[in-house]
Formats: sequence, C-alpha cells, structure tokens
Amino acid sequence: MQDSVIQFNELALNNSILSALDGMGFVSPTPIQISAIPHLLEGKDALGKAQTGTGKTAAFSLPLLNKLNLKQRKPQAIVLSPTRELAIQVAEEMKNLGKNIEGLKVLEVYGGVSIIEQVRALKLGAHIIVGTPGRVQDLINRNCLYLDEVHTFILDEADEMLNMGFVDDVTWIMEHAPKTAQRVMFSATMPPMLKKIVERFLRSPKYIDVAGKNHVVDKVEQKFWVVRGIEKNEAISRLLETEQSDASIIFVRTRQDTERLSNWLSDRDFKSSALHGDIPQSQRERTISNIKRGVIDVLVATDVVARGLDISRVTHVFNYDIPFDVESYIHRIGRTGRAGRKGKAILLVRTNQLRMLRTIERVTKSSMEEIQLPLRDKVAETRLVKLGEELEIDKGNKTIKKFVELIEKLQKSLKIDATTLAAILLKRQQGRRPLFYIDSDPMVEAIERDKQRRKERRDGNRDFRRNLHSKNWDTYQFQVGRDQGVQVKDIVGALANELGLTKGAIGAIKLAQGQSYVQLPKAMNFEITGKLRKLRIRQKEVYAVVCDFNGFRDSRNFRGTRRDGDLRSNRNARQRNYVIDKRKVGVPRN
Repeated sequence: MQDSVIQFNELALNNSILSALDGMGFVSPTPIQISAIPHLLEGKDALGKAQTGTGKTAAFSLPLLNKLNLKQRKPQAIVLSPTRELAIQVAEEMKNLGKNIEGLKVLEVYGGVSIIEQVRALKLGAHIIVGTPGRVQDLINRNCLYLDEVHTFILDEADEMLNMGFVDDVTWIMEHAPKTAQRVMFSATMPPMLKKIVERFLRSPKYIDVAGKNHVVDKVEQKFWVVRGIEKNEAISRLLETEQSDASIIFVRTRQDTERLSNWLSDRDFKSSALHGDIPQSQRERTISNIKRGVIDVLVATDVVARGLDISRVTHVFNYDIPFDVESYIHRIGRTGRAGRKGKAILLVRTNQLRMLRTIERVTKSSMEEIQLPLRDKVAETRLVKLGEELEIDKGNKTIKKFVELIEKLQKSLKIDATTLAAILLKRQQGRRPLFYIDSDPMVEAIERDKQRRKERRDGNRDFRRNLHSKNWDTYQFQVGRDQGVQVKDIVGALANELGLTKGAIGAIKLAQGQSYVQLPKAMNFEITGKLRKLRIRQKEVYAVVCDFNGFRDSRNFRGTRRDGDLRSNRNARQRNYVIDKRKVGVPRN
C-alpha cells in the first residue's frame, strides 16, 4: 500500500481528538490507521495484520475515543494486552490521544500488584479498561468488572497473547462479551489458534493487512550497553562526547526525568533542552526550532511528544530508559536516519531488562551489537582534541594581540612564567569536563568484576556438573510441557521469580510433550515448598510431584545448569505415592 496524502481531519473524528492530534504534531495517518479507522468508526468487527511500529495503537484508540458516552460510568470498552508494560503504554497513549476529552477515564489493570486499588478505581467509574487477560478475568469473577454495557472488545498483540499461554483466558472473556459488542483484533502474525478464535468470535470481519516490512530498522545502526560500573548519566555523557554526532535525542520515561537529565547535561556544558507534555506549545515549537538551527544539540524527550518529529540533524538516538514495548522503540529510533542518512541508536539496558531487548530484536528481525563505553582517559583525550581544534580556529583572531598584552601584565603581577599562567587558565577553562583524570576509572573495576563473575560462574557450573546426579537433588514432575507451549526459560523464570530460587538451586530440566522433569534441592524449607505447590507456568498449574526419573543427559555431556531435552514419552518416570506437601524440604548444603 502506498502512503496516502489523506489527513486526520478527513476521517470523521471529533474536534477534541483532532486538537489533541494537532498538539502532538500528527497530521497524516499511517497506512494501518487509514485502513482501519473508517471500518472501526462504523462499528464493524475487524482483524488487523500489522507489524509493530506501524501505529496500530492509535488505529484502534481513535475510533474508540470517538464513540464514548462520557455520562456512562460502567466500562464501555475492554482492551486486552499480553503484558502489564504494554497495558500501561497503551493506556498512556489513549490518555494522550484523549487529553482534550473532558472527564475521560482510562484505567489499566494487571497482575503483580494489589487488586484492591484497582477494584476501588473501578467503583469510581471508568470508560475504558486496558488490562492483561488474567487480571481482567479475575475482576469479572469477583463481580467487580461488569461487561453488560461494553460495546467494544480489542485484542492487541493477539499472537503474542496466545504465545504467552493466555488462550483460555482470552476465550473465556470473549465468551462473556455481549453478543452485540464490536470485536477487534490486531496481530503481527496469524497462527492457527488465532484463526480459530477469529472464526468463532468475529462476525464478518474486515481484514486489514498492512504487514509489510518496517524499513525503519534498516536505516538505523543499533547497539546496546549493559549498565555496569557507572551511573547512566555518566554513560550518556561519555557517549555524547565520543560519538561522531550532529544532534541527538535522548529518550526517558517520565517528564521529571527530561528536566533532571537536561539540567545535568547543561551543567556540563552540553547544549541541551527538555521536551515533554507539560511544556507549553509555543515553547515546544521554539525548542524544536532551536535544535533544527543548531542552537541546541541534545533533546531530552518523552515518547509521546517526540513522535512525528522530523529533524534531519538528528544522527543519534539514545534510549536512556528501555521502552515498555517494541512499537515505542521503533518510533524512537525512527527519529534518526532521516533525509536518506544512516542513523545510530544506542540502548542503555540493565541486566534484568535483557529479555525485553531480545524481544525487540526478535520482533524487529534485527540484531544489536553490545558495546563497551569508552574509558575516562579516552573521553579526556577526545576533549583535548576538540580544544585543540577550537584553539586552531582562534589563532587568527584579531583581538589576540590584546590578550597577549594581558598575559604579560599578569606574568609581572603574579610573578610566574607564561607556561604556568597558561596552565592556570586552562584549568579554569575546563570546568566540569576535565582534560585528564588522576584517580582510577570505575569502568575498569566493573570490567574486572564482570570477568571475575564469569570465572566464578564457570567454576560453579563445573561443581554443578560433578554433583548433578548426587543425592542432593529430587526430581519433580510438572504437569506442563511442550503441548502447553512451555519452554525451559518459562520454568526457570517461574522458579526464580515465584520461589526465589537462585541459578545454582535449579538442576537439570527435561521437557516432554505433556509434562516436564526438574531437579530441585532435597533441602528446601516449608515456605518454598508451599509456593511450589501453588506454582503456575503460562497460566497453568504445574501440580508438582516427586518422581523417579533417569532420563537426564549424562553428566559428562552436561553443559550448564538447564537443558531443553526433547522427551517423547514418560516411560522412565514412575511417580511416587506422595506429593510435595507431605514432605519437609530445605536448602542444599554447600
């Protein structure tokens, strides 16, 4: 589909929505928005196939906001998202798109936090509920969320939702939806299970397919740095000084962070300015004009206000905070690589966020290169080179003779030679960006600590291999396996997050079609045992029981602590006649 010259004011949207779009700098809709909005405004069921980063959140949000009855207290729309991060992001974008709709209430609901506050918010009334399937189902079962006045159901990232094991929850919710409600699904792919849900619940749906490749990632070189050794402020400073950049945008999550980081950079002589939703429109326009004209070089911004920015000077995008979802990431890096130029995007990621980084790589079909920050001495060297270039330009200045006379006067009054006087002046000139460092660089220490951790991990794996088949372990059978879409990483994540087990306390893992076999320490305490009894993986109870099983790979061929073997039968497993809550278990002795 070719880009259209159609504009938002031609799509039958009300003035409140159009004014919000105009304030955000949005004029022309994307292909998915052009195709979807007219059908959704008519109330038709729809299935949209579109890659992340094509603007599908606005494609379903704008028609929904357009038809709300603000006098109605009960929810009128349910939007299901696969993760709480995405639910928060979708709700935030809806609030921004509807910021000029007086009285609009969008409520996000998700697990992992107290349900009490969400129930209390529901009682106060909400027009749109954005939530994860499990929490939405829970609220319905508690008679806290009523669907009788819901006229729209939306499944966002439907394929990802099914991949995460929410098929039963989604089906249950759709079964309880009013028969007259509009049903809309957006997905990047069309797996067989999703086709079955479409056939069952959507009525003569309109098919919208703009799933062509997103070319943003082709134009942008993507890299990441794992946060270690120094704070992110210092990391950004080093990157800004050593990267060959013209202008840069730094993305942070909150409005407060834009001001804080911009002020920190300005104090260190970077020409920086903040951009967020609370800044008046006239000031925002002035800020954008300043970066285009070279008055400022660094823009610290939130996601929403920076969407749609087209500044040809921007060569670099720095993701100070990792975004909640892939679509936001694509929007961010799309701010560089403009006007036919190549751009560069660098992501600062903490170790507990690496899973989101891998999700970004998978969805965008790209690969990011891990980088190491330049050491402080390299940064100081860069500053000295830049100072030399500036002094070279100033050599021919006509006023230099006057300053020579001042130097001679200062030499006499201070009784020092010219070299010492030049050193004093140079020290004053460097300000808060030193030209050399005396103490050690914390990055060097961090690199050494990382090497030591890797060595200890290797040594620990060797010890683990020696003890793999020792008497310190029991083998548990979990009643979930490949048939339920379970992977080794799901089991490890559940044991680590729900039971608090460390990597060394999780033994070998073997996957079968309908079950899994996991080695866990014999000596676990009652608290951990109780949590294991209630453990769920991909929304399924595991019903863990101790069993006899000898189908793990021989320890001589063992490579690390977790294996994803393909077991086709459970003939080697003989379940014992007692379950875990009849046993007392504890922590393995070292």
